[in-house]
Amino acid sequence: QVQLVESGGGLVQPGGSLRLSCAFSGSVFSIYNMDWYRQAPGKQRELVAGISSGGFTNIADSVKGRFSISRDNAKRTVYLQMDSLKPEDTAVYYCNARWGSSMYWGQGTQVTVSS
Repeated sequence: QVQLVESGGGLVQPGGSLRLSCAFSGSVFSIYNMDWYRQAPGKQRELVAGISSGGFTNIADSVKGRFSISRDNAKRTVYLQMDSLKPEDTAVYYCNARWGSSMYWGQGTQVTVSS
């Protein structure tokens, strides 16, 4: 069974940076497409960034130029680098793994951007 464990969230001031990590276990990491989602209070969960098994990336327009996604297949980890953070980036960030019809979620990590 695939397990995803996010880490790296916390409280940061506007303009600051955080790097989220998602550790993958339970299957062959390299074949999975990996995504980061976020959900703010009272809002729907939204896709922030994705990286395919082949390393192709896509970034949501709302964070383009500030966020980047990468993966390390040897460490079975996907990262979300978040720079120039804004208060509206405050949300719980979730890691998602997809392969075929299979989909798995992590438990989420809280990111709060506030002065």
